[in-house]
Amino acid sequence: MTPPPAEALLFEVPPPPTSIERLLHLADQYTQHNDALDLVLRTTATSGSNTHADSALRTAASTQSAIKAIQGERLYESAELTETVMRLQQLAFLSTASADLRAGTARQLTALAPEAAVSCAVTLATEMRRRRWASAPVADHRLTAVQCDALTQIARGHVVAGSSLEREFTRSREPKVLMSTLRALETRGLVERSADSAHPAYVGGPPQDRVRLTETGIASLASVLELPPARPSAAPGTTPRPLPAAAQATARSR
Repeated sequence: MTPPPAEALLFEVPPPPTSIERLLHLADQYTQHNDALDLVLRTTATSGSNTHADSALRTAASTQSAIKAIQGERLYESAELTETVMRLQQLAFLSTASADLRAGTARQLTALAPEAAVSCAVTLATEMRRRRWASAPVADHRLTAVQCDALTQIARGHVVAGSSLEREFTRSREPKVLMSTLRALETRGLVERSADSAHPAYVGGPPQDRVRLTETGIASLASVLELPPARPSAAPGTTPRPLPAAAQATARSR
């Protein structure tokens, strides 16, 4: 068989995203949509503008595409899988409905969409590993437990960054994502910051930077969803504390 010409290799098409990656992309899309609405609400005196309508319809279309991708996996039906598809259908409905509403009301309809999309990705990853473990993505074992938690928080749209008095800071929910963790993930090309794209930390303040997963970050997180992260073991040379005498007697009597 004649190998393809060198020119053809320059136009190789990357593989399409997996269904899990599609859901993580969807979460990011909803986060960007919500951020845009937040900025509109804080910079416009009246929220009668319908500039968010196109974005809402795009997120609804992306949600429907994610549903079709999941159905294309041809997984055996289960309560968990059925609920995942139904939840995504609800997101698509809410996003479509928000296109006809004012920005303030529209923001409420999609407020929980990023978190819901990530939860659907976790459920789908669980189902795929349980049923097709041989074809599950290879886990990125270079990620620590703290980094896995940080990537998940970022995927859910819970992490922003900013600076004050020439010092950088992060804001997130629990578990907290520290600036040192963020920088480590940035160094590996797993996350990036979208400057001035998130709502201010206080009324009248400057916009913050939204922390988002890169393509590489999405692939890495998708590979470790629903895998037990490698937690740090006890320090070498340490010994467990002995049980109290009463507890030792109880254990021996069993």
